[in-house]
Amino acid sequence: MSFLISDAFAEGAAGAGGQPELISQLVVFGGIFLVFWLLFIRPQSKKMKEHKAMVEELKKGDEVVTNGGVLGKVVGLHENFVTIEISNETEINIQRMAVASLMPKGTIKSIKE
Repeated sequence: MSFLISDAFAEGAAGAGGQPELISQLVVFGGIFLVFWLLFIRPQSKKMKEHKAMVEELKKGDEVVTNGGVLGKVVGLHENFVTIEISNETEINIQRMAVASLMPKGTIKSIKE
């Protein structure tokens, strides 16, 4: 029956042959971690820093879009919330982190025309 299953042979002593194999495995795992860091972790943390800076620099009169897609003008700033005017005399309060992006001045005016 040995023609179906090949014989297993020992690959050497554990002390002599174990070290290079361990080092090569560590290098492979380190390479995988580096690839994940470069492709996923680093860009995401950079994007989070940019968003946090944008939210901290909000001021009255800025035109913003929320995560829900609501376009409005900032009329009030509080510690954790922003008051946004979405139409004449219609204001909503949202969390600062719910502001998705800052729009160029005049965006609301150009949409209404």
